[in-house]
Amino acid sequence: QVQLVESGGGLVQAGGSLRLSCAASGSIFSINAMGWYRQAPGKQRELVATMTNGGNINYADSVKGRFTISRDNAKNTVYLQMNSLNPEDTGVYYCNALLGPLHRWGQGTQVTVSS
Repeated sequence: QVQLVESGGGLVQAGGSLRLSCAASGSIFSINAMGWYRQAPGKQRELVATMTNGGNINYADSVKGRFTISRDNAKNTVYLQMNSLNPEDTGVYYCNALLGPLHRWGQGTQVTVSS
């Protein structure tokens, strides 16, 4: 079992920044990749950024150049630095761990960007 605990969400004005953190615990040796997804009200959950154990990174087009995913293996923590936030970034952000074909999700953290 892998447990994921997110932190760092909140309310920010457009143009501002936030940093999300996700700490993994449990059977972390089974994790192949970690990342972030988000879900806006009335919309489907979508990929924001992912990073494999080998360091391969994938970003959604809508966040490229504004968001940066990073990982501290010593702390078993993945981060999402979000800059130049806009109201379209509002949503619940979920940490994700990929364990082979299985996904494990955190509880989510709310990010609200006011205009």
